[in-house]
Amino acid sequence: MRSVYLSLSASALAAAAAAPALAQDIVFKPIVEARLRYETVDQQGFGRDADAVTMRVRAGGEISSGPFAFLAEAEGTLAIDESYNSGVNRKSLYPVIPDPETVEANRVQIQYRTKPLVVTLGRQRINLDDQRFVGSVAWRQNEQTFDAVRVEYMGIKDLKLDLTYAISARTIWGVDGSKFLTPARPTQIDGDDIFGNLSYKTKYGTLTGFAYLIDEDEGVPALLRNSSQTYGARFAGALPLAKKVKLSYLASYARQSDYAKNPVDYEADYAAAELGLDISAIKLTAGYELLGSDASASGFAGGFAFQTPFATLHKFNGWADKFLTTPGTGLQDYYGGIAYTVPKVGKAGPLVASFTFHRFSSDRLSIHYGDEYDAQVTLKLNKRLSALVKYADYQREGIASYAGDADTKKFWAQIDYAL
Repeated sequence: MRSVYLSLSASALAAAAAAPALAQDIVFKPIVEARLRYETVDQQGFGRDADAVTMRVRAGGEISSGPFAFLAEAEGTLAIDESYNSGVNRKSLYPVIPDPETVEANRVQIQYRTKPLVVTLGRQRINLDDQRFVGSVAWRQNEQTFDAVRVEYMGIKDLKLDLTYAISARTIWGVDGSKFLTPARPTQIDGDDIFGNLSYKTKYGTLTGFAYLIDEDEGVPALLRNSSQTYGARFAGALPLAKKVKLSYLASYARQSDYAKNPVDYEADYAAAELGLDISAIKLTAGYELLGSDASASGFAGGFAFQTPFATLHKFNGWADKFLTTPGTGLQDYYGGIAYTVPKVGKAGPLVASFTFHRFSSDRLSIHYGDEYDAQVTLKLNKRLSALVKYADYQREGIASYAGDADTKKFWAQIDYAL
């Protein structure tokens, strides 16, 4: 498949080069981003709380001329206070805060972009839909990127085709990651991965059909079990009800099964539904998400559940990150939230305060895993600076149902800068 990748890349660039050549000015756009974060984790079962002070910096730039552009961006994370288990530093006395020290090439890409067609080749950021299946994991200090060729075609009104072939995912674990850690936390995961989206816009929302084929090369069971084929659809939109009232909605369904070298034979369902109501400065949200389980899965004791290894997982199923890997008995997440926006706070703003409650249970065996309370306040200080404080409190119910199932409290405070 890597020969196919090279052929597709060459064909895409040749097609781009065949476009009419026009004398164009060369434009340079610098990239400078910085994030200073304090994170603390209090998790039952550990004698020490984890405390991390980390600084993430990204720097680079994009040179463009006409429809062509070349972008290069480096990323580095410094642990100012490393009283935590980064996942790869082997400080196992502390809970995990997955922000390891690292320096790497985050993005290096060539792009051809016109109104109907965008072709991107190289190490790149990929966020599809709401990032439930493929995302950049932007919450962590070290971003997830992909070595890939991506084609986005928008030449037919209201229709968009988005097709990616990726040969490697550069993970959040940085340059010191290793597939031999338990659990496996590699720097990169090589494979032959295909992400396909076909979306159609209507006046009521966007209907998307998707197919995600994940074929991992790594000969480690924890990684090979992520090889899967997922097919599904989602519909998302919004409808104004009055001058300052808007209803938003989302529905999605997918079916997943083993693929390629996955040693587990399984099939599992995914379903999600969400309603949101904006009333002036207040937004109410209620939703449900299912990651189903196959009790009859062969090759894995206790059943096997729907997995989304390339998702921006922090966005889903609570900010305490207790369900980054779906338990074998599956997951049901019932949630509701409220958010309030203040457009101006002096010369700053907007300020957004939110609160969300999650109730987690299994798909099989009627297990109530636990409940979680999440709260966050964000403030845009000026054009370049923003601030955030955030809190998550997961409370386990009954006997631990999976590895890592324990009462967990997390707190964050951070400042972001973007040029």
